[in-house]
Amino acid sequence: MLTYFALMRHAETTWNREKRIQGQQDAPLTFSGRQQAREWGCALARHQLDYMLASDLGRATHTATLINHSLVLPCSLEPRLREQDWGSWSGSKVSDLLNTSELKDQEKLGWDFRPLDGESRLEVLQRSRQALADTAQKMRGKRILVITHGGVIRCLLYRLWGRKFLADEPALIKPYRLHWLSYNGAGFEVQRLNEEI
Repeated sequence: MLTYFALMRHAETTWNREKRIQGQQDAPLTFSGRQQAREWGCALARHQLDYMLASDLGRATHTATLINHSLVLPCSLEPRLREQDWGSWSGSKVSDLLNTSELKDQEKLGWDFRPLDGESRLEVLQRSRQALADTAQKMRGKRILVITHGGVIRCLLYRLWGRKFLADEPALIKPYRLHWLSYNGAGFEVQRLNEEI
């Protein structure tokens, strides 16, 4: 029996707007982000979802709460769905890191990319994949909405698509879309990407 996961990124935060790296630090949702999440709640009703799972970081839990005003689903928080830990780079503006040798060296490492004092993409993949597998074991055959982070979604999908996670690969996913996975008890499969909410 297949369990389905609809993955989506949290709504816009103040740091998203400022193009700052959030990692496991947090920033509040913007006014637009709060509106976005409320609208998603109404739109997602058509999917007949059974459950919601959210990262325990504030931006994801706030997004989930606003969505759930419409859906009224049982929900739990999952720390293993947190964004990649960007260590000492958290809070930095992306533009300040772009031309640094540290970032350029890390970008060549693909899955082993690890921000200074942070965690690797492989570690993010392992913990997030296990979180979904554990949930699927408890909720077989259900349709589960997952509110998480861009880095987590990329790790889950890029591994299934055989990506090397290198800078010259074309983008696979778009923000603020639904990305569907199924789990059959042994492994995951991509069902659909970039579905409009």
